[in-house]
Amino acid sequence: MRQVNMAICSLTHAHVRKYYQTLHDNAKLNWVAVSCADRAIADHFKTLGYGVPVYESTEEMLRAHPEIEGVVVASENSRHFEDMALCCKYGKDMLSMKVPTFDLAEYDRMIELVEKAGVLCQVELEMHYNPTARRALELAQSGAIGELVSFNATNITLSPVWAFPWQGVPEKSYGRRVPLRPGDARCRGGALSDHPHIFDMLRWITGSDYDYVFADAAENIRDIPEEDLLYVTGRMKNGCRFLLDPSWSRLEEKLERPGPGWERFPKRMEVNYSIVGTKGVIQADCFGPNVYFCGGPNDRYTIQYTYFDEWVGMMDEFCDCILHRRQPKINLQWHRRTVEAMVRCYESIASGQPVHLD
Repeated sequence: MRQVNMAICSLTHAHVRKYYQTLHDNAKLNWVAVSCADRAIADHFKTLGYGVPVYESTEEMLRAHPEIEGVVVASENSRHFEDMALCCKYGKDMLSMKVPTFDLAEYDRMIELVEKAGVLCQVELEMHYNPTARRALELAQSGAIGELVSFNATNITLSPVWAFPWQGVPEKSYGRRVPLRPGDARCRGGALSDHPHIFDMLRWITGSDYDYVFADAAENIRDIPEEDLLYVTGRMKNGCRFLLDPSWSRLEEKLERPGPGWERFPKRMEVNYSIVGTKGVIQADCFGPNVYFCGGPNDRYTIQYTYFDEWVGMMDEFCDCILHRRQPKINLQWHRRTVEAMVRCYESIASGQPVHLD
């Protein structure tokens, strides 16, 4: 099997660091180049020793390397449309970060651009490649616990806004400045915007779509202009009830660059499922067990969560889709319904009422 020529567009998104080693080590991939307009981020990348050329703009990179086939679009949310349009212009398949856009009209234009250009667009939702999540999904869909009655899930993390400041700017994370609700100084674009995974997995596990959502946000535990604590409840069209917690409820040190000691007790991230059926229950901790230690750099009791390299499986699938011209299972069309449900959650927070989906 020949190698697929890969590039990274921007080095801004919090997840982009996960791709470096995968693109460097995977024999199926040939890492050609990266683009990065931020001089400080680009200079730091150059110190990592990958030896990959860095270009100041995505278009400059694509012009210089016509051999590029796939592009990881790793810019902030507000730039995704612009970067995707460039990939379509140059006929490149792309892997978008986990939220292409929260503007549903813009989302539809993305779909139109991709279809017109005849390129592939996979959306990064790495929980599909987590072994614990996959096993829970398989058991639930096999009928092992009967008909699904309810689904409770957490996707709770620390906040990335200190190391990745764009995530604390509503215009960049949500795409525009929208008050969280009347009289609230906070705006959309915080923890909910960062955690599409459990919204997506609920659709996969139930094989259904959202009937209605009801969401509410608590008072913040951080001084940031976006929400950091919230919950979502509701019902799927097949009758399955759910309760989701996509909060930034884990605490962190305010580091400019993620590293040891970034997370505080109890741990950096928890993705947990409790799936209740008519014949049993599945409970899953997708990032346990963990390493517990007390010490530097901040003399705190901290946790290193278990890291399953979901990015390997995800990039393998992207590579296979490019080579065989197969539609990724998590494509723009599929993921739009997930993003729409998240937008409706913001509408529910604003109105204080449940919001029904078509």
